[in-house]
Amino acid sequence: MKPFKILIVEDNEGDVEMTERALKSAEQPCSLTIAHDGVQALEMLRPEPGADGAAGSGGDLPPIPQLILLDINMPRMDGKELLATVKADARLRHIPVVMFTSSESPNDIRECYERHASCYVVKPFNGRKYAEALHDVVSFWSTTSRLPL
Repeated sequence: MKPFKILIVEDNEGDVEMTERALKSAEQPCSLTIAHDGVQALEMLRPEPGADGAAGSGGDLPPIPQLILLDINMPRMDGKELLATVKADARLRHIPVVMFTSSESPNDIRECYERHASCYVVKPFNGRKYAEALHDVVSFWSTTSRLPL
């Protein structure tokens, strides 16, 4: 079974570690890439020509993730801005973007769906429920849904 490619965009190192631990035990093997803010994620999704692995440097473009798990509150570029940028890019807009955040703000929820988030999940504070929520999200997007190749 090929690993399911996930880009995790999260600035909280504790949440990154919990996510990595939770997904190690997922039914579907996962290949995780971590970005600590929206700017870093965008650099990974749209590398500049001549950058390591980018077109023009003799390497291939980095693999496009099959799913993006995106926090909202981050430095430099927040999750809502990255979401809008990804969904405006013809090469990236097909990627499901799941908002995985601690914000329960009705405004945040509405604004993310207005920017075409695929799903909005509030991070549970309980470690077991956090892992279950991640397993449910990954299971849905990797096995139940059908994604473009």
